[in-house]
Amino acid sequence: MDSPIKLSATRAWRTYLGGKLIDTLHRAEQPEDSHFPEEWIMSTVSARNAGREHILNEGLSKVDKPNQDCYLKDLIEKNPKDFLGKDHIEKYGKHTGVLVKVIDSAERLTVQVHPDREKAKELFDSSFGKTECWHIIGGREIDREMPHVYLGFKPGVTKEQWIKLFEQQDTKGMLDCLHKYEVNQGDTFLIEGGTPHAIGPGCLLVEIQEPTDYTIRIEKTSPSGFEIDDHMCHQGLGFEGMFNCFNYASYSREETLEKWKIPTTVIKESQSSKEQELIGYKDTLYFRMTLVQVENELEITGDGIYSGLYILSGQADIVAGKEKLSCKEGEQFFIPAKVANYKIQNVGDKAVRALRLFGPKVR
Repeated sequence: MDSPIKLSATRAWRTYLGGKLIDTLHRAEQPEDSHFPEEWIMSTVSARNAGREHILNEGLSKVDKPNQDCYLKDLIEKNPKDFLGKDHIEKYGKHTGVLVKVIDSAERLTVQVHPDREKAKELFDSSFGKTECWHIIGGREIDREMPHVYLGFKPGVTKEQWIKLFEQQDTKGMLDCLHKYEVNQGDTFLIEGGTPHAIGPGCLLVEIQEPTDYTIRIEKTSPSGFEIDDHMCHQGLGFEGMFNCFNYASYSREETLEKWKIPTTVIKESQSSKEQELIGYKDTLYFRMTLVQVENELEITGDGIYSGLYILSGQADIVAGKEKLSCKEGEQFFIPAKVANYKIQNVGDKAVRALRLFGPKVR
């Protein structure tokens, strides 16, 4: 608990295909797309997949130690104060309050929505909804289409129209109701609970979100033909009740970008390092994410609250006291609240790029 903890790469089953670029990050011998298109980071949340309920710990992060089966969730529950921080547990209990994923989509995800906190409490008796944020870290062209996403209702869309499109399973009509945007590396979008959306094919992104897996899908079949279980569509709410999760407010294309595309801001810069805020507490109180670029060395001072670290590129040593951990592209770490400070020391021939990941605001 006095030093960063390296976590294993944890994959989760999903209804859509992807994951080849994640395989490539981890230098797999034969990268391929499959129904494991997501890697979950510092996860204390289990995946919700109909037909896979017997896999109790799917998606939970494990400590990366040979011959040990130690989950991050168990460590936190045994000593929440030192792992999460006194201020955090006073507000959120033993829960991190956040979940992070790397997503690689070989096909478009089904059109979907997640509940906001108010609806999550009403419909699922959950303290957390599923507001999320996408930060694009790469991508690929698929079927001659560049990476793109769908976000938000176009003006004029009504609940009655939306229900009718679902009943008819008119996928083209559904997509025509949403704004479509091509995306590039470095783009960041906030997707508030209640907002309809879909990640298009070819996107490689990091998603930081509230810590639930409540996903309402209005397509009964994925683009590749996978038939989706009814419960995976309505999450136990029934086909009528699930439409209460949508926020039917609509905006123009320009208004949607202004509202939900988040500009990057530089918050710290020196000759040897730079830190940029990708999404902050000014945008949402539910999470925060920054990007650090380390040419030589970066010292990070703890503030009594936990965080996460995901290495996007480069090689480095993470030094905390007498502890030194080597890290490279695709590796992830949990930084306990008790860690007073640590250094990222570049040991490679190019800049180290890493995401710093934070839970909900506590102060």
